Amino acid sequence: MSTPAPAGTPGTWDIDPTHTEIGFSVRHLMVSKVRGRFGAFSGSFTIADTAEDSSVEVTVDLASIDTNNADRDGHLRSADFFSVDANPQMTFRSTAVRPQGDDWAVDGDLTVAGVTKSVTLTVEAPAVLPQSPFGDTRIGFSATGSIDRRDFGIEWNAPVEGGGVLVGHTVDLALEVEGVLRTA
Repeated sequence: MSTPAPAGTPGTWDIDPTHTEIGFSVRHLMVSKVRGRFGAFSGSFTIADTAEDSSVEVTVDLASIDTNNADRDGHLRSADFFSVDANPQMTFRSTAVRPQGDDWAVDGDLTVAGVTKSVTLTVEAPAVLPQSPFGDTRIGFSATGSIDRRDFGIEWNAPVEGGGVLVGHTVDLALEVEGVLRTA
């Protein structure tokens, strides 16, 4: 039995990079969270008549990381973390879309630093604007998830005196996505 697709106009939507944020946070010194985002990315998603036929595909330029600290950003681009020279992109390709209460779960393959793992994002029910001031149809939604960076071979760390580590293992993902319906 097929599941109705998420509310929204069926079709293919291009992610609007000027109105979308791909963000994250991770514990620092085990006492606070450092937040960051990626400034360069592209992608699209298809809302089909059934959830099973809906899909998402996103590519992120890892060199575009911005944590509001140039030294930290440089370290994150290095071989200790992303190795952007060898692995310049992070990708997400959905493998399933399914209802999760009032929201949606999007399962997919996330590839970071050359390692691919299955992750699940929780996507809130989307809001659709059939006629935007720009003359197009737009959709917006928030998505969240968490990954363990060690699953992707990103294991650099340093112990902190008194216990704990410099950088947490769990990375919380927070996306604010706006899409534009393709017309041709």
